Amino acid sequence: MKFYSVRHLTKFVYSQCVSESVMETRMHPRSDSNQRCLSFSLSVSPRCRVFSYRDHLGNQIQHFDIPAEHNQLVIIAESLVEQQSLAELPNSLVPSAWADLDALVSYGDYWEMLLPSEFAKPTAKLQALAATLNVTRRDDPLVLVRELNQSLFEYIRYVPRSTRVDSPIDEAIESREGVCQDYAHTMIALLRYVGIPCRYVSGYLYQNDRELDRSSNDATHAWIEAFLPHLGWVGFDPTNNLLARERHIRTAIGRDYADVPPTHGIFRGRAASELYVAVKVESFDKAPALDRDMPTPEDWSVMVEKAQEPPPPASPLLEIQQMQQQQ
Repeated sequence: MKFYSVRHLTKFVYSQCVSESVMETRMHPRSDSNQRCLSFSLSVSPRCRVFSYRDHLGNQIQHFDIPAEHNQLVIIAESLVEQQSLAELPNSLVPSAWADLDALVSYGDYWEMLLPSEFAKPTAKLQALAATLNVTRRDDPLVLVRELNQSLFEYIRYVPRSTRVDSPIDEAIESREGVCQDYAHTMIALLRYVGIPCRYVSGYLYQNDRELDRSSNDATHAWIEAFLPHLGWVGFDPTNNLLARERHIRTAIGRDYADVPPTHGIFRGRAASELYVAVKVESFDKAPALDRDMPTPEDWSVMVEKAQEPPPPASPLLEIQQMQQQQ
């Protein structure tokens, strides 16, 4: 059993004062499967009242409205998560696994994770990639998903900022470069193409010096979960060619990124916005007492102080960024 503290800072700086901001956040870790969220807090500056609700997939969503003039918005999410060890996966499934999967799908409510979605849909380039990677109903579903996890890791090079959050999968397929959401969207579309229910997972990945993860350690992360007979939902991380295990901390699940952005909102006013994001994940062997504050790393304290400083004078060259880029 392991414990993780997660600190996620988001800062929007506006080129001039805006009169109102309305925002949703999806930063609250889920409590399901082997994961349990022990504590969560969301701080917002300017101060406001934060509300929350749970959607039909069990995601915890916080939302707020700031109906007053402001020239920056700072959001700090802090959580403590318990992760239990997962059972080892078999190397393969029984010979009847494809038929078993079809039977489960026919009687279950998995249609939402089988249909095309905004960022995970079949295209001519995707079908060509499916032929290249031999994505067909062969062997058994688990063997196919394992092999595809490795194939996409080798096919697409991880290049930060090579795509945008709203980039179609064809860009990553053609350039063979992308970030974590490109790997996830491509894998989801390929698995749905052969009838395996698949969903997008947004969250965090704990990294240390022993691991050779390609994804950035100061941003959110994305991977996929495939529904497999006799196993249920199983997580795979094609960005790093990993099974999603105890180091993967889930915050939200959906059809693709459009369902689960960490921040999503609008503001009232004529201004450009600049986005700054910082993430800090730490590991503990024992859970800190819940009635005591989590120890705050010195570098995180500095980042929070800088984030809450007044913004610099506005520049007309600020780039508009309405959505948060995952790296």
